[in-house]
Amino acid sequence: MLQSTYHSFQKYVFSDSPLIRYTALGAILALGAIGIALFIGVFGPLIALALAVAIIGGVLVLDDTRWGFVALAGVIFILPFASLPFSIGFKPTFLDAALVALFFVWLLKLVTGQQREFIASPLGLFVGLFLLMAVFAFARGLAYSPANSFLIRRFAEILIGIAIFFVAVNTVRTQVDAAWVTRWLLLAGWVGAAIAVVFYIFPEQAVWVLDRLARFDYPGGYGALRYVEDDPNGTLRAIGTAVDPNVLGGMMIMVAGLVAPQIFARERLFPRWLAFLILATAGLALYLTYSRSALLGLAASLGLLAILKYRKLIPLGIGAALLLLLLPQTQDYVARLMEGLAGQDLATQMRFGEYKDALILIRRYPLFGVGFTGVPDLDIYLGVSMLYLIMAENMGIVGLLFFVATMIGFFVMVFSSWRKGYDAKLEPLLLGYAGAVLGALVSGIFDHYWFNMTYPHMTVLFWLYVGMAVAVMLIQERSGDKVTG
Repeated sequence: MLQSTYHSFQKYVFSDSPLIRYTALGAILALGAIGIALFIGVFGPLIALALAVAIIGGVLVLDDTRWGFVALAGVIFILPFASLPFSIGFKPTFLDAALVALFFVWLLKLVTGQQREFIASPLGLFVGLFLLMAVFAFARGLAYSPANSFLIRRFAEILIGIAIFFVAVNTVRTQVDAAWVTRWLLLAGWVGAAIAVVFYIFPEQAVWVLDRLARFDYPGGYGALRYVEDDPNGTLRAIGTAVDPNVLGGMMIMVAGLVAPQIFARERLFPRWLAFLILATAGLALYLTYSRSALLGLAASLGLLAILKYRKLIPLGIGAALLLLLLPQTQDYVARLMEGLAGQDLATQMRFGEYKDALILIRRYPLFGVGFTGVPDLDIYLGVSMLYLIMAENMGIVGLLFFVATMIGFFVMVFSSWRKGYDAKLEPLLLGYAGAVLGALVSGIFDHYWFNMTYPHMTVLFWLYVGMAVAVMLIQERSGDKVTG
């Protein structure tokens, strides 16, 4: 039946008679137009457009794995919380679709022999052990609290987020690949930063957009806007499409840290003016979040870059600090920063209370924690605004040590590789990724979104950067270049 239909299709579409051929093509176009119109009429133009983009994106990813990274970058920075408008027992998110597509194409290449070698990399053993430790902690925690389908799916997203390290290392194998992925990460981050700034300037329009995104499970209404100390009469905080201002601040660390070397490098991905514009937009978006942890993370990221290579970042940083300290418009921000450092404001005092409660939990379950689904005792709870304490709660001190060992190994690899001399095009990529990872780790002292099932895209972003840095080191090692930039 199908074969005869296919032959009939060929007969008419490729007929020697122009009249038959054009009539057949016209009928196909008419049927397609009717189908599209019906779909738009039933589901609406926004969902129809999303489906069209998904189909085009899927074809591109199947053709070239690098397009999978483009899709992933776009989802992480622009629509991290959007869900697909249908259910398969649960509503898959755009992030789920992008990750599944990327992993599927990579695994398909391994199975079909298009890619014969699996690269673990020197850091891969540490990452693999950390992954296994997370699985063990999750399984062990089920004895304390059962998991529902939502928690299982979110934990799977965390695992896939960590495993993105291996996808980056195995698919980004050339200098062209590394430049391609980095360029699109920065462009997507720039769009996300620009959206955050525009939303901050025009909050009513931001609410209108978020209301339209509500059909993709985005929070809408004026309740989606965030304020300092959660006071609607206080200072508005930038959220963009990241929902949470602190999460947006973490994203901007990754954008600013990665793009900063492009301003000063001899071999750049963008013109200098565009790199500076991306940095300025990301910096402004980060400032408007009023996230003190993100500001400290950005300072650490740029500080590392300035110490290692790009000394011109020092006067740039001093100038930015002076503007922050002296401009009348920034005095409330400075006052809030000082209050936080002194532990005087309500948000900081609440954090101190969380730290105290977290230490109680860790003392009771020190080795392997309580897992990810719940707690065994009524007087303790899961959740603390610090990356390292939340890891110790979930995975115990053992799990935390695995993570710390992985990060120490990462920076040892970075410094050992960089000191041997680098290709002028690869050096800014390596230092940019390493600086951004350091910024994330510093911001993690005061925030938990890098390892939190509420924000799986942040876990993906962190490990993608780690994987990209290792991929750049392996590319440099294979090229054998000893040229400094």
